[in-house]
Amino acid sequence: MLLLDVTGALDDLWPAVALEAPLPVSGRVLVGLDRLDEAAASPLEIGVAIANDTALDRLEPHLGRLALIAVAFPAFSDGRGFSLGRRLRAMGFAGRLRASGPVIADQFGYLLQCGFDEVALPEAVAKRQPIEQWLDRAQAVTVGYQRNYAGRASILDRRRAAGLGGEASAR
Repeated sequence: MLLLDVTGALDDLWPAVALEAPLPVSGRVLVGLDRLDEAAASPLEIGVAIANDTALDRLEPHLGRLALIAVAFPAFSDGRGFSLGRRLRAMGFAGRLRASGPVIADQFGYLLQCGFDEVALPEAVAKRQPIEQWLDRAQAVTVGYQRNYAGRASILDRRRAAGLGGEASAR
């Protein structure tokens, strides 16, 4: 697995704990949703790995306690994780947001716009798309059709501010 953000490759500081394994007594831990309540009752720094179809009401009581949420992307063509990331940021999640799975470099800028901080890639994807390609693509999306999670203006907002009106004309 390759973990990267806009600065390049990162060390993964979040050891995953299997369902049957005991939780450590201190430090950081990455658990599945099924162990979130158990981990939240501990003094650990908590990360949780979730599927891209997770109901966020299950996470909401823990958002202030979580330091990392890793959203699974089962395929680059499955965009539900983008929406989940944006919704988590809108709910006030301020920790690290990780996209995990076979996304592609061309999606990196969009992940960033939706509030993701980092991407965990399978080795096969990392071999096909070197880090330099990811870093280049991080800067490729400068404007979007929707406002990003941090409130950056959309194309429509920019047109209105420039006095071009809200109508998208094909004239």
